[in-house]
Amino acid sequence: MIIGIPKEIKKEEYRVAITPAGVSELKQGPHTVLIETGAGEGSGFHDDDYLAADADIVDRETLFKKSELIVKVKEPLPEEYAFFREGQAVFTFLHLAPNQELTEFMLRKKITGLAYETLEKDASLPLLSPMSEIAGRMAPLVGACYLQRVHYGTGVLPTGTTTVRPAKALILGAGVVGSNAARVSVGIGFETVVINQGVEKLRRIDEMFMGRVKTLPLTAHQVREEVRDADIIIGAVLVPGGRTPVLITRELLKIMKPGAVIIDVSIDQGGCVETSRPTTHDNPVYAVEGIIHYAVANMPGAYPRTSTLALTNATLPYVKKITDSGIEKTIRQSPAIRSSLNTYDGIVTNKALAETTGIAYKNIEEVKN
Repeated sequence: MIIGIPKEIKKEEYRVAITPAGVSELKQGPHTVLIETGAGEGSGFHDDDYLAADADIVDRETLFKKSELIVKVKEPLPEEYAFFREGQAVFTFLHLAPNQELTEFMLRKKITGLAYETLEKDASLPLLSPMSEIAGRMAPLVGACYLQRVHYGTGVLPTGTTTVRPAKALILGAGVVGSNAARVSVGIGFETVVINQGVEKLRRIDEMFMGRVKTLPLTAHQVREEVRDADIIIGAVLVPGGRTPVLITRELLKIMKPGAVIIDVSIDQGGCVETSRPTTHDNPVYAVEGIIHYAVANMPGAYPRTSTLALTNATLPYVKKITDSGIEKTIRQSPAIRSSLNTYDGIVTNKALAETTGIAYKNIEEVKN
């Protein structure tokens, strides 16, 4: 199979979909790996490193024209649409639910859309998890930075000091992002509260931190009570394939501390804060009702070396499965790869995506039969 690894063009996106070591693994099979010129530079991997791993370095047009499978980090952008061929396959973070334009493009071009964020195995999301870990661990650090008065924050030191209480971090969600955010939050010294809908995850948080994290059930009343004195709020909610529910409305901002910071990690799937909109690393924050919003849609891209290594470690076994068996056969035989399928032959094949977008859904088995 011919596999193409393009250079990411999303603003301040420095990750690349595969490392040179990953290329070496793929080259153990009868595959051709095309790397766009300069694709790995942002992560510290140079063209010579890929050449040493037996990849071919090509320009963007050649890569898209020849590749059967495009492996990326982030979703295709409008500037890339013209390069895709009808019926091509792409394996990446797609995040289609809040992106009607991209969804319609993929259906129109009959792109086989395999999404990292919906791939399930053993009731987990193994391709989303490493990036969620990184984003979760970043979130309290980002919040700590923007609490400084110079950034118009509350001016509360996260750790507190002798005779003075620490800042309060409220984490919405107890999944991979939320638990990793709690880990760093407690380590920094924040007074930490986690709110989640399911009790089991809260129980794990309680056991993990031996009672140092306050755990509460997710209700509108509980959210309202806890946001009042929060210094930072971390949105860590996920609906695989679907749009994130809004937990913090514009009205709630009015009862929050002026200068409080919201880090909406859920922004890739639409965000869990009504007033969130995607931002970039070079212009990451804005204020609404005196509340600082940080909603960078590719947070792990700030640490591309770590992120690229972690992503390749997670995705490589699945890329190998697809390339060794072929796309059609792998979809038929692998439940994990089938769960990553969002679009196929002009049809939406992910139920949560269909419900969010209002586009008709078909089970892949129906489509293929």
